[in-house]
Amino acid sequence: MVPIPLTDHIRRRSFWAFTLLLIVANVWAFLIELSLGPELNHVVVLYGLVPARYAPRALFNLPAELTLAPVFVSMFLHGGWLHLLGNMLFLFVFGRSIEDRFGHFPFLLLYLVSGIAAALAQIIVNSGSRVPTIGASGAIAGVLGAYFVCYPGARITTLIPLFILFWTVELPAILLLGYWFLIQFLAGFQMLSIQTATAGGVAWWAHIGGFVTGALLALTLRPRRRGPAIEIIS
Repeated sequence: MVPIPLTDHIRRRSFWAFTLLLIVANVWAFLIELSLGPELNHVVVLYGLVPARYAPRALFNLPAELTLAPVFVSMFLHGGWLHLLGNMLFLFVFGRSIEDRFGHFPFLLLYLVSGIAAALAQIIVNSGSRVPTIGASGAIAGVLGAYFVCYPGARITTLIPLFILFWTVELPAILLLGYWFLIQFLAGFQMLSIQTATAGGVAWWAHIGGFVTGALLALTLRPRRRGPAIEIIS
């Protein structure tokens, strides 16, 4: 059972322009992917994050554009519509309030730094992998970590699927995001025992690295406005 967040109930006081911009950028990048046809595999191999390329011996043999560019470009590549839409839903639900709390540019900084930290975590933990890692989920995990710190009591309208049945409930963010992080943590440790150089799957440690980084940044960044830590729409 995977809970699906639909919206939060925070009273925001500014428009979430950069959250929208990031969603548009990710969708635009995905549409470009679809237009590439057979060339897409080449682009993913070239600009996806391949941990083995960052091993000391390999690193010095790569041109700069293939060491730095994939860290950023891979954040905007997705493996399919479900991958894209799932990530954009999480960004929409949790990004708006974090952007409102810290301001547009600090929010963008948190997103990008969390994405970089997620990439580093994946490189360190899965250093022998030659499989490209793509997706915005590491950066979005940073937004989730920031939300966990800033709005633990916020109520999140959540869709609960069970076989063919669906219903919505309001869950506190600390429960929903805590459950999400626990799943990543347990799956990440399980992955350590079975990883191989050519095994694919979910980049659990990228999620963990992004989440922790976002939480730490939220403790460091100064809120844009003074006032109550949480305002809940009844």
